[in-house]
Amino acid sequence: MTSIIDAIIQGDKKAIRTFYLAYSPKILSYLQRRLPRNEDAQEIMQDVFLDALDSLPLIRNTNSVLPYLYRIAHNKSVDFYRKKKIKSLLFSQFPLLESIRNEVHEPEFIYEKQKIHERIEKAFNVLSEKYQIVLRLHYEEGLKVKEIAEKLRLSFKATESLLFRARQQFIKAYSLSL
Repeated sequence: MTSIIDAIIQGDKKAIRTFYLAYSPKILSYLQRRLPRNEDAQEIMQDVFLDALDSLPLIRNTNSVLPYLYRIAHNKSVDFYRKKKIKSLLFSQFPLLESIRNEVHEPEFIYEKQKIHERIEKAFNVLSEKYQIVLRLHYEEGLKVKEIAEKLRLSFKATESLLFRARQQFIKAYSLSL
């Protein structure tokens, strides 16, 4: 295996293929037992090998290649479930924000509309500037997360996370402003 690793480090594409064919069935099987869908396992397996190829020069002991791949696969599957949980939390909070926004637009409740607007402003003003910016861009300007990321020069994931935290803080501030 040392010669294959050395060949991969030298950029030999056949060695990469040999490496992939040798280890991918084991890693895929490992991931399929841990993930709900085969497509997810396939995608994560690709990520495992990309990460492994990047860090292959750091592996000193060739006997530790398979355990190293399993560790990457384990970490990637944990990340998969963590992201899935964040998304479910995010979407479970979204209806509350939508209902608040819809309440503000109902014309028959002018007095209530004013009170709700004041509550929203009060809650909004408590937020940090970065949370205010990301919420305004998303809800007032209607920008998607990708567009906000480009505008703020952040990664998509960082922007998604920032928007999630901003929503949580807004919900907390809104519920405290009763």
